[in-house]
Amino acid sequence: MKFGLRLIEYLGSPRRLVELAVQAEHAGFEYVWFPHDAFMANTWVLTSAVAEHTSDIQIGTVGTNSYLTNPAEIATYIATLDELTQGRAVLGLGLHTREMVEWTGLDAGNYLTHTREAVEIIRRLLQGEVVDYQGEEFSWTDQCYLRFEPFRADIPIYIAAFGRDFLALSGAIGDGSLPMITPPESASYMVPAIKDGALGAGRDPAEVDISGCAWLSISESQTAATDVLRQMISYFGPYLESAALETVGLHPADFAPLKELVATGDHAEAAAAVTEDMFRLAISGTPDRVIEKIEQVAALGVTQINLGGPLGPDPTEAIRLMGEEVIPHFRR
Repeated sequence: MKFGLRLIEYLGSPRRLVELAVQAEHAGFEYVWFPHDAFMANTWVLTSAVAEHTSDIQIGTVGTNSYLTNPAEIATYIATLDELTQGRAVLGLGLHTREMVEWTGLDAGNYLTHTREAVEIIRRLLQGEVVDYQGEEFSWTDQCYLRFEPFRADIPIYIAAFGRDFLALSGAIGDGSLPMITPPESASYMVPAIKDGALGAGRDPAEVDISGCAWLSISESQTAATDVLRQMISYFGPYLESAALETVGLHPADFAPLKELVATGDHAEAAAAVTEDMFRLAISGTPDRVIEKIEQVAALGVTQINLGGPLGPDPTEAIRLMGEEVIPHFRR
């Protein structure tokens, strides 16, 4: 099992996020990921800052999408970051939800074709090709090529996907897949979909690194670990797919009141409305409990556990616990 840490702005200022990424490297995490969500702190700035303060950890984005950012910009970004880090950049391309893109008035309905074409374009750019491309979603001329030579022509591209068809696409075309395993039990249907996609494309499923994105809250106190999850659950819970929720007996309708409260700006009331069952969306609790849940998702076929969210009541302490108690368990 490989370990990734996913950092979001709820944890503090940009400088604080960089500090946590440095701590993650020292704690033994192999990857640090930054969600590329609309209207959140900018991922590209954060990854560039982390590049200058680390030396070994792989640095990636989660959910960079080719609707809000053209593949030309995505390719030049990831190639520049890869040069800066001397080969430590990873691109997580895809969508968290259609709705977040459509906030801006864009139609994300054709996301399967859009993502497939964007991945092809970016790979061809990184390989030094002139991308005179005529597809369903993109129409490019013979002036579309990088004006510099990338450090690597094969920068790993992970696909952030949801739904069976999109998950299958991630297995078909991705070096890795970034499914949101919220709750962790949802890996039971996501992993087979990814592997089926790989097999359908004539690939060995073992070639695809399945980086399951789970919410984490770890503490020596079980109660403290779960309570700090409220804001994350109330904001993102309404966007989780039905099939994932059903693996723990939840349904999208359960989150409708929370979504309405968030929409009206009443975040505190939304957090207070999180029910006990909703805490099952996350990996939370003491180190022993976290180890148990990670073992469960490993048994379901997840090959990298990509942990994010509140992390715990004290993020610094949470990373320390992971580095001293959880990660060494799996290294043994």
